[in-house]
Parts: sequence; structure tokens; C-alpha cells
Amino acid sequence: MNVAENPSEPELDRELPDLPPELRWREWMRRIEAVLFASRTPVAREDLAKVVGQGASVDLLIDDLATDLAGRSFEVAKLREGWMLRTRPAYAPAIRTAADVDDQLLDLNPFDIAVLAAIAYHQPITRDGLKDIFGKEISRDLIGRLHARTLIATGPRAPRRGAPYTFVTTDHFLVAFDLKSLRDLPDREQMEDAGVNQGSPGWLGE
Repeated sequence: MNVAENPSEPELDRELPDLPPELRWREWMRRIEAVLFASRTPVAREDLAKVVGQGASVDLLIDDLATDLAGRSFEVAKLREGWMLRTRPAYAPAIRTAADVDDQLLDLNPFDIAVLAAIAYHQPITRDGLKDIFGKEISRDLIGRLHARTLIATGPRAPRRGAPYTFVTTDHFLVAFDLKSLRDLPDREQMEDAGVNQGSPGWLGE
């Protein structure tokens, strides 16, 4: 529910004129931290700008927040067109152990993994886009399995007739495959050298 729908919730004071500059800046940092903490997907600059003063630099606030989080187990990461909080790569083994990530991946069949890889390389992508890659309909059950394991999330709606949903990978996907960012995905030549021919009927062992 947004502020306009809840009269009992006070309107957000973006400018904070009663605070001295140093405390005002720190409060803006904490707001950005709270938004990133609450979001399961990257938050765009324009959305973060809604919780800080007009003209305040979101990029500088992000930089200061990143410095403030030094030494913590999580960090601010730039992913796609926004930022999110994620666990530092050094703690990936601990997370996989506690969350049974490897067991979750073992529950996926080779074609599930193939579709997950296609989403990773082509995100945001619709089911129709996946159908173009694999030459057949991708079932809602398969998408549901990836969703249930928090390996993918719903992305922005595609700018076309009907505005279908798109799919994107998550921070949990990066942890599961021990990646620091999507830039660490193997390049296409490496995939082909490994015998993975994207778009072919046998891609990743279907």
C-alpha cells in the first residue's frame, strides 16, 4: 500500500531541512540501505532518488554506503540497471551449506538448468523468447520450479502487445553458481567449447 492509500502514514520528508548536513546525509544513506535490503531485485537510480533530497547524488550516497559496509558480510553490488545488497563471495560456501543450495540444484533436471542458463544470458526474457531459443513451449511448471528455488524472479514487463512478464536471475543464482556478478558467466565460445550449443535441441543435455 502506498502513502496515498494510507492516510495514517506520514508523507516521507525527503529534504530533512531540520537536520544538520552530516546527519541528513547519513539518514539518506540509511534510507537507501533499507530500500536495497527490502528488495529482492536491483533498484534503479530513479527509484532510490525518491527517498533522498532533490539534487542529492545517489551515486555518491551508494559509494559512502559501500564504504560504511566495509568489513561486513554483505556489500552493495551494481547489477543490471540498479543496485542491490548481496552477500560477499567469500561467504558463498557458508550460504550454500546452510541453505542446501547444492541439493536444490540437484533437484533440477538438465533441461531446467538449460532454461536457467538461457535466462541468465538473455535476461530479461519472456517465455516466448525462451520458446524461440529452444524451439518449443517452456512450461509454467518449469518456470515455477526455478522461481521456487529463488534462482529467477519476475522482471519488467516486455514493451510489446500484452506486456508479457519477463524473467531475470537473482542474487541467489549468483551464490548458487559461485559468481560475483553476471559478468562472470562463461562467454559463448567457452560454452560452445564445452559442447553447449545454445538453441540446439540437445542444449545442456536435454
